[in-house]
Amino acid sequence: MTIADFTVKNLEGKDVDLSNYTGKPILIVNTASKCGLASQLKDLEELYQSYKDRGFIVLGFPCNQFMNQEPLESGEIAEFCNTNYDVTFPMFDKVNVNGADAHPLFKHLKEKTGNKMIKWNYTKFLIDSNGEVINRYAPTTKPVKIVEDLVSIL
Repeated sequence: MTIADFTVKNLEGKDVDLSNYTGKPILIVNTASKCGLASQLKDLEELYQSYKDRGFIVLGFPCNQFMNQEPLESGEIAEFCNTNYDVTFPMFDKVNVNGADAHPLFKHLKEKTGNKMIKWNYTKFLIDSNGEVINRYAPTTKPVKIVEDLVSIL
């Protein structure tokens, strides 16, 4: 099983088959607008802009499981990301990343990286062009620190 086997909902509530991203290196991130790490959205956008011409994409998944730091609804999340950080990479509907109600995608990502619970917003997962999980990064890992790993799979 790879991430291509999962379907997620975008901010408009429409199903998106992650197989649409087959052949692209991907960085999956759980985000939150009210988190102290939200400025990483700017860094994630810069990373995306720097490497999108080589097929790279960032996928953002808002999550409200950590101190209710994502209270916004879908339209508000889109507006927040666009207005404050000029985000152009795809953002998806809110998901749970831990617990019995965790989205199957995040259950898969955790399983592939040692089944460790996601501890906070802005945990990042680097996926190769075959849909395989390459690495997991802590919330405090700045996107620029991922460049070396990203370039190695481009």
